[in-house]
Amino acid sequence: MRLIENIRNIFKIPELKNRVLFTLAMLFVYRVGAHIPTPGINGEALSRFLMERGGALMGFFDMFSGGALSKVTIFALGIMPYISASIIFQLLTVVIPAIGKLAKEGEAGRKKIVRYTRYGTVIIAAIQSFGIAVGLEGMGGGEFIRDPGWSFRLLTMITLTSGTAFLMWLGEQITERGIGNGISLIIFAGIVAQFPTAVISTIGLVRTGELSIFFVLLLVILMLAVVAVIVFIERGQRKIPVQYAKRMIGNKVFGGQSTHLPLKINTSGVIPPIFASSIIMFPATIAGFISIPWVQSIAKELSPGTTLYTVIYVGLIFFFSYFYTAVIFNPVDIAENLQKHGGFIPGIRPGSKTSEYIYRVLTRLTFVGAVYLSLVCILPEILISKFNVPFYFGGTSLLIAVGVALDTVSQIESHLVTRSYDGFLKKGRIKGRR
Repeated sequence: MRLIENIRNIFKIPELKNRVLFTLAMLFVYRVGAHIPTPGINGEALSRFLMERGGALMGFFDMFSGGALSKVTIFALGIMPYISASIIFQLLTVVIPAIGKLAKEGEAGRKKIVRYTRYGTVIIAAIQSFGIAVGLEGMGGGEFIRDPGWSFRLLTMITLTSGTAFLMWLGEQITERGIGNGISLIIFAGIVAQFPTAVISTIGLVRTGELSIFFVLLLVILMLAVVAVIVFIERGQRKIPVQYAKRMIGNKVFGGQSTHLPLKINTSGVIPPIFASSIIMFPATIAGFISIPWVQSIAKELSPGTTLYTVIYVGLIFFFSYFYTAVIFNPVDIAENLQKHGGFIPGIRPGSKTSEYIYRVLTRLTFVGAVYLSLVCILPEILISKFNVPFYFGGTSLLIAVGVALDTVSQIESHLVTRSYDGFLKKGRIKGRR
C-alpha cells in the first residue's frame, strides 16, 4: 500500500509527473524502433542464422541492444558507439594536455567535449555498420539480403548510423527533460526487454529436461542474492571523520563542528562493466559477421565463459574502476578545500598528508569495488557457460539494471522529499551511486 501511495504522490507533482511520463514515452519510442527492420534485410531469417551461429556470444551482445542486433534493425548498434566515443575522449583528457585543459574550462569546455563525442559516435557507428554490412554479404546472405552490393552497404551504414545518432539524441533528451540518466536508461530498457525471452527460454529448457526445477530455483535464489549484494555495496560508504577548527569572527565563534567525508565503496558505479563490455564486444561483433576461420576462432575465444574473455574482461573492469574514480574524484582538491575552510582529519596533518591519506583509502576502496564488480559480472557467466542457462539477466546485465534503477529512484526520491512527500523508504533516503 505504501508503494502505491508513493506512486500516486509522483503524479501529484506536475513537474515530476511530466518528467516521468516523458521518460516513459521516449523509452517506448526506443522499443518501437528496436523492431523496425533495416531496409533490404530479412530480419527473422537473419536472427535465426546469427543466434544458431553466434550462440552465447551473440546473445550477450544482443542484450545491450534489446534484441535489435540479432535482427539488424535500425537500432542494431544501440548506444554502444556513444559509450565507445566517451571512453576515447575520457582517455584523451589524460593523454592529450589540450583536451585535458578543455575539460577544466567549466561548462564551455564540457560542451565542446560533448560535441566532439557526438562526432566520434557517428564515425564509430559508420565504421561498425559498414563492417556489419560487408560481413553479412561475406556470410553468403542470399536468403536474408535482397540486393547485395554497394547500394546495400551504403544504405545499411546510413541506416544504422542514423539509428545510433537518434538514440544518442534520445538519451540526451531524457537526461535534460526526463528523470534519470538517459543513456543508462536506454541500456536498462534494452536489458529489461530481454527478461521475457530469458524466462521463456528457461521454461523451454525445463520442459525438455535440460534443466531441473531444483536448479532453476537455485538460479533464482542466486539472482536474488546477487541483487541484495549489489544494493548493499552500491549504498555502502566509508566515512572519514572531519573536524572543523573554531574561528573567531568579531565577537562570534564559528566552526568547531564534526562531520565526515563519505567515500563510496564502488565510486565508479556501473561505468567499468559498461565500458569493458563496449570495448570487448566491438571486435567480437565484427568477427561474428565474417566467415573466415581464424576470425571465427578469435570470436570463439572471446565468448563469455572462456579464459581469454574472463582475463580481458576482469582486466578492463579493474582499469576503468581506477581510471573513472581518478577522473571524478581528486584527493588533492578535497584536501585543499578542507584546509581552506579550516577542516582536518583527526590525526592527519592538513595539506599533502591529508591528500595522501584520502588517496590511500580511496585506492583500497576502489580495489574492493573492482573485485566486487568482477565477481558479479563473471561468476554468473561461468555458471551459464557450464550449465547452458539463458543469461540475459546474468551478472553484467543485473548489475546495470539494479544500478540504474537505484539512480533513477534516487532522483525521484529527491523530488518527493523536496516537496514534503514521503519517499520510497520509511527511514532515510535512497542514495545514488555518485
